[in-house]
Amino acid sequence: MNIAIIFAGGTGQRLKSGQDSTPKQFLKIHNKPIIIHTLELFQEHPQIDKIYIAIHPDYYDYMGELVKHYYITKTAGIVNGGETGQGSIYNALKLAQSQNPDDSIVLIHDGVRPNITPEVITQNIECATKNGNAITSTSCFETILISENGINPKYVPYRKHTYSAQAPQSFRLGEIIEAHEQTRKINPNYTDIVDSCTLYKTLGKETYMIKGNRGNIKITTIEDLYILRALIRYREDLEALGIDGKE
Repeated sequence: MNIAIIFAGGTGQRLKSGQDSTPKQFLKIHNKPIIIHTLELFQEHPQIDKIYIAIHPDYYDYMGELVKHYYITKTAGIVNGGETGQGSIYNALKLAQSQNPDDSIVLIHDGVRPNITPEVITQNIECATKNGNAITSTSCFETILISENGINPKYVPYRKHTYSAQAPQSFRLGEIIEAHEQTRKINPNYTDIVDSCTLYKTLGKETYMIKGNRGNIKITTIEDLYILRALIRYREDLEALGIDGKE
């Protein structure tokens, strides 16, 4: 089984402005909620068998309505999110484990990262099947500074050695749940664990990278919304012209 875990349990505090309290995953781009743009990528991919969604409890019923309205028929379950992003992922993973074999491949993906390509999904499945995991990443175009005080760079790695981890991040179902449960014993609040790759590396586990597409941004700020609108329109224009826009 190849399973997508889509987590969207947050309320998007960094994006909110004025009186708008809509969580970012439900904001509309081209008349469709961002999370639906994301879900459709996995719905339409022929190798994805099931989708599980972790959502903020206040929006559980609304998420169910959206799934039905937009015919996300691969949805196998919706769960309430946790206190953190990793907590939300864990909740969805546990539901998936109750219904699927432990050797299933799970692709863990942000609900507000709606611009991956089908090729990236395929490469995640292939790499995780072969190596046990796959971390989508892109090479950095800017110099990365390592600083503990935010004032002085402590270390400047060579740019050619730096990459940005994105999503999906993919694993065997039983192994990623075991990693979560090990972490929860020593770090129950997932302090400083910002993604599944960090969780794995904190436990000393080896990870494998695959090349992502450059437009695979996560919607965090107002500026990201404008970029996403342009990227989706660009992708649609390329598709209409029959042009491959993988990058």
